[in-house]
Amino acid sequence: MQFAFSANAFQEYGPVETVETLADIGYDGVELLFGGSHLHPAGTDGSDIAAVADALDETGLEISNCNAFMISAEDFQHPSYIEADAEYRQERIDYTREALQLAEAFDAASISIQPGGPIPAGKSREWGMEMFAESMRELTPVAEQVAVDVLVEPEPDLLIETTEQYLDFANRLDSAAIGCNFDAGHLYCVGEDPALAVETLAEHTPHYHLEDIPADRTHEHTQLGDGAMDINGFLQAVEDSGYNGFITVELYPYQETAAETARDAYAYLDEHGWI
Repeated sequence: MQFAFSANAFQEYGPVETVETLADIGYDGVELLFGGSHLHPAGTDGSDIAAVADALDETGLEISNCNAFMISAEDFQHPSYIEADAEYRQERIDYTREALQLAEAFDAASISIQPGGPIPAGKSREWGMEMFAESMRELTPVAEQVAVDVLVEPEPDLLIETTEQYLDFANRLDSAAIGCNFDAGHLYCVGEDPALAVETLAEHTPHYHLEDIPADRTHEHTQLGDGAMDINGFLQAVEDSGYNGFITVELYPYQETAAETARDAYAYLDEHGWI
C-alpha cells in the first residue's frame, strides 16, 4: 500500500506548494483537488497544469486520485446529479466531464464524485438511483474515451450511503469505468465496519479514503487516532485483500493547520508500522 494526502485540506496553499509540502513530509502521493481554491476545471489552463506536473516530477510524488466534488466552493453538494431541474443537474454533469478531461491532462487514473447528492424533497430513493444512473450513462463514454475512472464515494446523508446501496447502483450500469471510492470513515458513520466492508467492495475499489471519526459516528473527519475507528484493523483488512494502490488521508476540516495535520497523520501511520 501507498499513502497520499488530500489537497482539500490545503486550500490556503497553492497546488504546487501543496505537492512540495507533502513530498517533504514523506507521502507517496497527493489527491489533487478540482475545485475550491485549487484547479477548478473552469479556471485551470495549460500553465497551471504544467506547474503542478513539474512539481510532481521534481518531487517524485504521484497522483492518487482527483477529487471532483467541489463544483462550487460555497455549496459543493449542489447542483447534484439528481436535481429535479434538468438544467441545474446538467451543470454537475458538465463539471464532471471537464474534470475527466483535466484528469486526463494530468495522466491521472481516476476522479472521485459525490454519490448522487441529497434526495430532492418529494422524490424517492429509487427515483434518485435511476436519475443518478442516467447521469452516469451520459458520462461513461467520456470516462472510457479518456481512460479515467469515475469513482462514486458513498457518503452519509446523500443518495448512496452504504455498501448495499453502492452495489445496487453499480448493478444498474455496464461500464468498467465506474468504481467505488471507498471512504472508511463514511461507512463507519452509517454503522458499518469498514474492515468487513473491504472484502465486499474490493473488486469495485481502486482507491481508498481514510480519516478517523468520533465515537458517536457523526460525519466529522478527525485526525488519525483521535476518534473511535479501528484504523489498524481497517488497514490490515486492506493489506490482506492484496491491494497495492493508494490510501489517501482526507482531513479537510484542518485547513488552518494543514501541513501540521498532514505531518501528524504521517507520524501516526509510521508509528503503527504502515510506512
